[in-house]
Amino acid sequence: MTIKRTLCGKAINPVAMGCMNVFTVYGPALPWDEAGRVFERALDLGYDHFDTARLYGLGRSEELIGERLSHRRHEFTVASKMGIFNGDGKRWIDCRPETIRAECEISLRALKTDHIDLYYMHRRDFSTPIEDSVGAMADLVAEGKIGGIGLSEMSAETLRRAHAVHPIAAMQSEYSPFSRNVEIALLDATRELGVALVAFSPVGRGALGGVLRDPAGLPEADLRTALPRFQGENWTRNLALVDAFDGLAADCGVTPAQLAIGWVLSRGDHVIALPGTRSLDHLAENIARADWRPSAEVVARIDALFTPDSVAGPRYNAALQATIDTEEFA
Repeated sequence: MTIKRTLCGKAINPVAMGCMNVFTVYGPALPWDEAGRVFERALDLGYDHFDTARLYGLGRSEELIGERLSHRRHEFTVASKMGIFNGDGKRWIDCRPETIRAECEISLRALKTDHIDLYYMHRRDFSTPIEDSVGAMADLVAEGKIGGIGLSEMSAETLRRAHAVHPIAAMQSEYSPFSRNVEIALLDATRELGVALVAFSPVGRGALGGVLRDPAGLPEADLRTALPRFQGENWTRNLALVDAFDGLAADCGVTPAQLAIGWVLSRGDHVIALPGTRSLDHLAENIARADWRPSAEVVARIDALFTPDSVAGPRYNAALQATIDTEEFA
């Protein structure tokens, strides 16, 4: 039996549906109808928490959920995010109170709902006090437009400041055997405060999916071509870790992706795994073993394999790193 997680007062499956990949980041966007079939199939497979954002497909991800899933709204919780903007070749972050309110209204219309279960600040706006941003989101909670407040890619210190203004329902951050920065402080802070930790990219941005061997063959539009861990000598070193991980998965009788997700879920009862995919096969694979956890021995072997010293290259390049507020290993 799948062990449920609690999010915004609701019981959900521990493996959630990340809605970014169909329109952006990992290659050209899928055609509209094909992307819709991915979302519909996810709901049919038992995904009951869909995580999207205004940024994803510049609004198309939210619109697709509204068009294809709104008639089944009672079957799933929905999370969206605001704060990152792209336009005229520029990218900026804006979480001023007036922006938060305006963006929430746009998302409500796109999703064809009167209530967003979980609403995130997508990134920290360093020009606006976190207390002001959270205060604006608290007003949306009071008005019934959102059910809970979320933060994304922020530090334990920022979480505590935000939580002092209004209880934070969830913190979203990258977490996989390949990226363990949350273990510096955030994992403990979320557990202490009763905040769900929503772990995006639990399969290491595909590195632990059992498929990727040569990032040089990725499409030009794929974000990973700009991430240091997937480049040159860094990838050569990291591929040796991936091969060892694949061997562990085979020993456990699961796929590498299932082992990665099981490892993430083993880190705490408050942890939710958030893989994203555009593949129907991977969609089924990611949730098929949601009730499975690796043994303590296997967890220890994975922990020893992926360390700050063994993984080559930082998570982000310098430009992207400057936009996030997360702890980094020295």
